[in-house]
Amino acid sequence: MSYRLVSDATLDLPLDLIEKYNMTIVPMAFNLDGQEILHYPDERNMTTEEFYDALRQGKLSVTSQINPATYMEFFSPILEKGEDILYVAFTSGLSGTYQSAVLAKGILEEEYPDRKICVVDSLCASAGLGYFMNLVGQKKEEGLSLEELQDWVIANRTRIAHWFTVDDLFHLQRGGRLSIAEAMLGSALKIKPIISVDEEGKLFVENKVRGKKKSEEYLIEKINQTMDDEEHTVFIAHGDCEDQALSLKEKLLQETKAENIRITKIGPIIGTHTGPGMLAVLFMKK
Repeated sequence: MSYRLVSDATLDLPLDLIEKYNMTIVPMAFNLDGQEILHYPDERNMTTEEFYDALRQGKLSVTSQINPATYMEFFSPILEKGEDILYVAFTSGLSGTYQSAVLAKGILEEEYPDRKICVVDSLCASAGLGYFMNLVGQKKEEGLSLEELQDWVIANRTRIAHWFTVDDLFHLQRGGRLSIAEAMLGSALKIKPIISVDEEGKLFVENKVRGKKKSEEYLIEKINQTMDDEEHTVFIAHGDCEDQALSLKEKLLQETKAENIRITKIGPIIGTHTGPGMLAVLFMKK
């Protein structure tokens, strides 16, 4: 039976890879100064550059989770074509979208009793989910069945390393990740928090360093310490700071065993909470 890979617009995966694996991506909304905008991977409604420019101008953005009706809207045409679905969701540790997808699955299974809908919590966020979906696409091309690939996703979802730092602490403060005092003091001292995602798919601050150079050195150190011995692909994700991402790529090629390095953009959904200047490395752990 043929099946379709589906994920949501938090994944921040380059469009060419989405098209390569024929993925369906469910859009997600953000509200920018009162205007609701649906974010798709092709940036049809607003480019990431326009979004970050708006943030720099002081505009405020908020996000909302995908509701069950939206999932049904995007799942139904796939099922009507006679395809099954493997939906890999944005981590339940940061959003309720996974639960919305589970509700939609229950309704649609009654309407399409001959179809299979597998909904899996990725425990991954942003380009970490994108990195994971790239691997999932590769596994599908290797010929894994829907059930085999679902088992592989569950077995490997906690092996995706997320390490990132941000430039503007006040975006983390607005999202409840830092207190106002911590954001003010950290900004004054040029403190860069080193943030990751734990095995429950939740964010945590592992360390704090001073300055961009130290933060990049920390990301490089994490790759050298924990990267898988065989999978040497690395994604570098950035919040509208491509020059910094390109510079980091050169350092990774020189100082780590990373081989296939892909640069990708942090879209408006995650960018709402991290702001301009976020820099992340995503890779598979040992």
